[in-house]
Amino acid sequence: MKLLRILLLMPVPPLPFGSAAARWFYVLLKGLVERGHRVTAFIVCNNLEEITKVNTLFPKSDYDMRCYTIPKQQGLMSKIDTLQRPYSYVFSSELRQDLAAELAKPYDILHCEILWSGWLGIEHRERAVVNVHYLFSLDHTFKHDNSLKTCLRRFISDRAEQKLLKAFPKIITLSERLAKHINQINPQACIYRVPLGIDFSLYPFVEQRQINRQPIVGLIGGFNWTPTYSAAERLLNRLWPEIKRRVPNAKLQIVGRFAKDALAAFTHVEDLEIHQDVPDTVPYFVNTDVMLYAPLAGSGMKVKVMEAFALGTPVVTTSDGVEGIPACDGVHAGICEDDRGLIERTVELLNNPSLQQERRLKARHLLESYCNPQITVEQIEQVYREILV
Repeated sequence: MKLLRILLLMPVPPLPFGSAAARWFYVLLKGLVERGHRVTAFIVCNNLEEITKVNTLFPKSDYDMRCYTIPKQQGLMSKIDTLQRPYSYVFSSELRQDLAAELAKPYDILHCEILWSGWLGIEHRERAVVNVHYLFSLDHTFKHDNSLKTCLRRFISDRAEQKLLKAFPKIITLSERLAKHINQINPQACIYRVPLGIDFSLYPFVEQRQINRQPIVGLIGGFNWTPTYSAAERLLNRLWPEIKRRVPNAKLQIVGRFAKDALAAFTHVEDLEIHQDVPDTVPYFVNTDVMLYAPLAGSGMKVKVMEAFALGTPVVTTSDGVEGIPACDGVHAGICEDDRGLIERTVELLNNPSLQQERRLKARHLLESYCNPQITVEQIEQVYREILV
């Protein structure tokens, strides 16, 4: 295709081992530039350390990047802006001014990653596309708390999702479930499905992993996110006691951001280890015999499940856990909705190293064929073609 002038808005930095979205942004930015497109990336960072990391990974000689830190929220006007455009607070006035200056020049596509970036693209929607990774309304975010403040946040967030989804004629999303939900809200929109791509060179795969003498059931993720927290609560309250009874020498290992803080009430659980804010999760994936991730709700592709597939960690999960991935129960993972089925599939894997090996090989192969950078970035290019027709 012809080389394009692309303005790319990313609300988190494109770091290969950053947040879930950051890993896709890393693939997307690299892929578009390597294909010769002229990309100006507007990147929101938490601090100067993240800006330094971004500049090291993407040297200014090869990439046109503008990095901005999140401004401090102060004063009445900031509160009014938050009510009118929730979650837009991450975009500083400097970012908005610089983006407006580039939008005043010739360009082909304004690409807004994550729904909330759409606040900066509404006035340019005919040549804009927004990529929706998840929806609060599907994740049941805020549902566990019925305080007045939380109910207000839920109302404001749901209203903002509706407004943004109705505003854009072109929307990318990750799964059939998200696409159907968006279509109900905006039947006139052209909705494109593009899976998240991940860089497999960052995920070493050992053809034959070592089996633990004391098998480990694991859960890895960010426990300040409602779906992951609900998966941990379900695992600890409803799944682990029966798994432990049937596999007495098994251990449970929970790893990730805010893990100890969020799960402080469960420290008494037998043979449970909790590791919070570890510098690298890869060793924990590699040392896990079965990753058991069973959220009560959660939209979009689950990067921690993708990473488990990539690293060769056998997975037991729900249909939400493999949303956006064409995984089959009994082939690539154990996939089930009810507690009994999740327990049965986990125990079967823990007791059968040969089955673990079979699953891990098939899961890695599936991910390589479906989520590799070349395929996913080419699909993004195809969306651009259709917008510009």
